[in-house]
Amino acid sequence: MRIGVLALQGAFIEHQNMLNKLGVDAFTIRNLKELSQEMDGIILPGGESTTMYKLLKDLKMESLLKNMISYGLPVMGTCAGLLLLAENIHNFESAFLKTMSITAKKNAYGKQLGSFKTLGTFNNQENIPFVFIRAPYIEKTGKDVEVLAVVDDKIVAARQNNQLATAFHPELTEDLTIHKYFLSMIKSNI
Repeated sequence: MRIGVLALQGAFIEHQNMLNKLGVDAFTIRNLKELSQEMDGIILPGGESTTMYKLLKDLKMESLLKNMISYGLPVMGTCAGLLLLAENIHNFESAFLKTMSITAKKNAYGKQLGSFKTLGTFNNQENIPFVFIRAPYIEKTGKDVEVLAVVDDKIVAARQNNQLATAFHPELTEDLTIHKYFLSMIKSNI
């Protein structure tokens, strides 16, 4: 199994480290040529969504990435990655890739001082550590979106077919649950 990690900005090294712990061949994607490589899945990390999207457009990676996801490439978007996938962003002038049938709220928990850690339930597994940093949450989901985690009545993880989105940063913990779940999505897709 080979997974690409978008490495334009943000917490990409941490995702790569998590995948390496799981014995997965992970590589970074910084340009169109690297995005064009054969892969079984891709991770869109946390960071700054507006900056990432601008770089995707400037590097002419946006259309290919959107097509790859639309044609079924498994994708995991964390925090800013969730925003990149969202069809709508409630409090922002426009959405980005618009591949996932969710409406997100950007910086929903406030600025950096609103960051926090908690334990939550993900896909019926309890006591999973969630790290929220200037995090979004999902306000609304489309009919074929499965809610996987809720914190304080806010949707913080969801799946739609080949797309997994989390408002939190699983790569900033030692817990491998979310990455294992993503790998199971890929295995069922191969």
